[in-house]
Amino acid sequence: MRTDHLPFPMPERRHALVQSWLDLTFLHWPVAPEHLAPYMPDGLELDTYEGVAYLGVIPFNMTGVRPRWAPQVPGISTFPEFNLRTYVKHGGKAGVLFLTLEAQSRITCAYAPRAYGLPYRYSRGFVRAKDGMHQWSSKRPGGTHAFAGTCRPTGPEREAEAGTLEHFLFERYSLYTEHKGRLMIAHTQHDPWVWREGEASVEANALTEAFDLGIEDVLTPALVHVSKGVKVHTWSNEVVR
Repeated sequence: MRTDHLPFPMPERRHALVQSWLDLTFLHWPVAPEHLAPYMPDGLELDTYEGVAYLGVIPFNMTGVRPRWAPQVPGISTFPEFNLRTYVKHGGKAGVLFLTLEAQSRITCAYAPRAYGLPYRYSRGFVRAKDGMHQWSSKRPGGTHAFAGTCRPTGPEREAEAGTLEHFLFERYSLYTEHKGRLMIAHTQHDPWVWREGEASVEANALTEAFDLGIEDVLTPALVHVSKGVKVHTWSNEVVR
């Protein structure tokens, strides 16, 4: 796994988890910073690109999730996930803040909030990738927070160049969360993202609507990208405040 592109060093201790993020669609909308302010933990700063904040919805398949020292477990280590995220920083270290992580994994949805403070919620759905086309659908029990649609790539594969909006959105190697009253950071390491521009048809997006972020058209993302994915090492939380 490469390290030459990392904006800061990973912790010296061993990583805790191994996983892969596959078949990703990145859908982004610009959002006025004041709409995201209520979701910011104390001490965490909203990160913007040329003064604009962004909200991302990312459906993908989480695969091979396991502790570093343990084997994969069929039926537990792989599941679809839909995360709703924005971009933040603390002490100059850029990262991601999740508003929700919708996953078809009862174990993850029970364990991750208690252990990491991550806002996982159980949802049933799927993410499929075939012949370049991505198809995804998710909803919580009872049919709420639905998100569904399709996407196809339209451009060549590339990596983000420093200073571009894509670099701002993709090349982040930490996540922040508030856990037990403390601001925490968890580091994530993977190779640089390889992505393609895409076109999406979003059929349902009650997921974004549930957060009242002032987005006028939740069915039309401003930016669409797809990626085959990356293999990831993740470290356990550290206290930053």
